[in-house]
Amino acid sequence: MPLGTLKLPTIDQLRDVADDLGMTLSDDELSQHQAALTGAIAAYNAVDQMPDELPPVTYPRLPGIRPQPEDNKYGAWYVKTTIGGAPSGKLKGKTVAVKDNIMVAGVPMMNGASTLEGYVPDVDATVVSRILDAGGTIAGKTVCEYFCFSGGSHTSSTGPVHNPHKPGYSAGGSSSGSAAVVAAGEVPMALGGDQGGSIRIPSGWCGVYGMKPTHGLVPYTGIMPIETTVDHTGPITATVEDNALLLEVLAGPDGLDPRQYGAQSRPFRDAVGRGASGLRIGVVQEGFGLPVSSESSDALVREAGERFRGLGATVEQVSIPLHSLGLAIWLPIAAEGATMQMMLGNGYGFNWQGLYVNSLIDAHSNWRNRADELSDTLKNTMLLGHYMVTRHRGHYYAKAQNLVRRLRAAYDAALSGYDLLLMPTLPMPATKIPAADAPTSEIIQRGLEMIVNTAPFDCTHHPAMSIPCGLTDGLPVGAMLIGRMNDEETIYRAAGAFEKGVDWRSLKQG
Repeated sequence: MPLGTLKLPTIDQLRDVADDLGMTLSDDELSQHQAALTGAIAAYNAVDQMPDELPPVTYPRLPGIRPQPEDNKYGAWYVKTTIGGAPSGKLKGKTVAVKDNIMVAGVPMMNGASTLEGYVPDVDATVVSRILDAGGTIAGKTVCEYFCFSGGSHTSSTGPVHNPHKPGYSAGGSSSGSAAVVAAGEVPMALGGDQGGSIRIPSGWCGVYGMKPTHGLVPYTGIMPIETTVDHTGPITATVEDNALLLEVLAGPDGLDPRQYGAQSRPFRDAVGRGASGLRIGVVQEGFGLPVSSESSDALVREAGERFRGLGATVEQVSIPLHSLGLAIWLPIAAEGATMQMMLGNGYGFNWQGLYVNSLIDAHSNWRNRADELSDTLKNTMLLGHYMVTRHRGHYYAKAQNLVRRLRAAYDAALSGYDLLLMPTLPMPATKIPAADAPTSEIIQRGLEMIVNTAPFDCTHHPAMSIPCGLTDGLPVGAMLIGRMNDEETIYRAAGAFEKGVDWRSLKQG
């Protein structure tokens, strides 16, 4: 905006604003209000003329290229590029793919959405800066679902992402491309995001390792927000050790994300080789036998529990009845919160003191003129969220946030007797990608049917990791390990022991 171009609103403009707010003001009252706003508009112009306060961008880069289909076998890459980091560091020699809701300055970002296509960020997300500072190389941006609102891999405007184990089947979402490129062996590491399971879902269906860390352990700065209280980012990798290594680099406060609670990075890799002997693992009964559950998936996860017993862990059944209502508690937070913050609030909303990226706010606000282009899963979520906010004043969002404390306490009570909880990451193996002309109902179902076990831990904030534990009809099945708050080490200890002691590809059902 040119300098000093904010003008005092006219009487007619103020009348329109008053009408929107339900105020009845006379022309004389409007004139007096107009005069009283003179100083305020001057203040806005002063802010407008000041340079923004953004983190510096280092390391040279090019915008990259959109790969051709022959160079993008599974539809998983949005942009390929090469951004080299520091000459040395923990990630020297490692290449990392970045989910396309994460900002890489100078490289296009569309977050799976046609309405954002053409946007180029002007900052690096903190996680990107940390990878580069640690000597890693950014290999490009991976396709994600339309504004990350699908657990399937069929809603991105660039087209579906295919499961490398069985093309034509879902790679899982919303970090679909990140899991696919790791599973395909194209990179050893990738970044994902998780609000309802979007790191763990594609990791489970693609047979890789995906960690949703404790909320706030990894800064979300420079990543397109969905809902402040459920936003997570974390590593998707081909091995447990690389997962722990990448989390070491990513974790810790950055001073720009008020969702961080002071937890520091720790030597997570040290836990990987400690073995499972002596661990106490509770197999959560309510995570199995759901209406959408596959018997083969449940059987493989139960077999994983037996394998942990063979590795020296104590493995017992545990009941957490409130887990059955975890998805119900999460839903108002996700639907109403995302509608208000990500969509009506242009991504960031108000009332926090983290980094706002105004270039994204300006570009994203354009969705209002193109709302018909939004994905069916996002439309369905917004219809619900806006209906509940406008008809019920946010009552159910508020109550659900209160109930999160009860849900968190239920998991904490179980974790007081066990080091880890175990359940299926997903109730079924990967489903077929819907046809391009599939009915709306099928698109929605295939986007949201699998989140029942993953979503609760986004609102309770416990760390949770999907590890591959077998195959059914050639498709991977994931087991989810849940730990105490800020105890990623114990998860890595168990995951490392399983990876070393069990050939998961030899465990088969169907």
